[in-house]
Amino acid sequence: MPEPAELAQARVNISDRQTVGVGMPISVTFPRPVSAADRKAVESWLRVQTSSGTSGAWSWVKDRNLLDGQRVDFRPNSAYWQPGTKVTLRVGSHGVRQFTIGRSLVATVDAKTHTMTVRTGGTTKSIPVTTGAPGTDTWNGTMVVMDKASKVRMDSRTVGLGDAYNGDYYWAVHLTTSGTYVHQNPHADTAAGHSNVTHGCVGLATDGTAKRFYDQVIVGDVIKVTGSNKDPVATGNGYGDWNLTWKQWIEQSAAGETKTA
Repeated sequence: MPEPAELAQARVNISDRQTVGVGMPISVTFPRPVSAADRKAVESWLRVQTSSGTSGAWSWVKDRNLLDGQRVDFRPNSAYWQPGTKVTLRVGSHGVRQFTIGRSLVATVDAKTHTMTVRTGGTTKSIPVTTGAPGTDTWNGTMVVMDKASKVRMDSRTVGLGDAYNGDYYWAVHLTTSGTYVHQNPHADTAAGHSNVTHGCVGLATDGTAKRFYDQVIVGDVIKVTGSNKDPVATGNGYGDWNLTWKQWIEQSAAGETKTA
């Protein structure tokens, strides 16, 4: 089928030669919605090749800040990418992106036991945390590190929480578009491991715990939250792609599953 004109203005979330974590989907966005009639052609011209022969599929995701049809993501049909996989994306005739899947890091936050279990490189470490207090609970489900910054200005008014907080927070690992982070929080010095006191973020102590975690993670690493009294994070609120079953993922694909060898 002819190459869709929409690909000329497509934007890709992963930089050329970047190394990302095992949870990072390929996400392509467009300045205007792609019609349902054109979506199969767009998927077919967004060609993914991998060194591991990964099977996967594109799926149209309703991004929190975009209209339906402006975002399409690719993820494997298994749980995450295989570490070390070399991935090539061809955006039709409009460019090539090559990137690498790094080591696996999956951090599981248990809101009931106030702990985060970090599994990476064959090692497991448990870290005390504090999560969202009742009424401002942390999202359940699987999230993916979007970006990180050593200092982030956080203003509760921007997320509808009035004057609850307004200040700089350090060692901030960004998980959702709606404003969920894993970050240093002075309240964690006493609450971590014992109680949940935050406004929805995952708080780490100021004794070096937060910085060590910050230094360890890369974009694309996986953060899973269990035991919270809140729904799983929406697919388009950051990279919530893994909260869908493979059947649900394929239902939003126009071209279906593909082998990337």
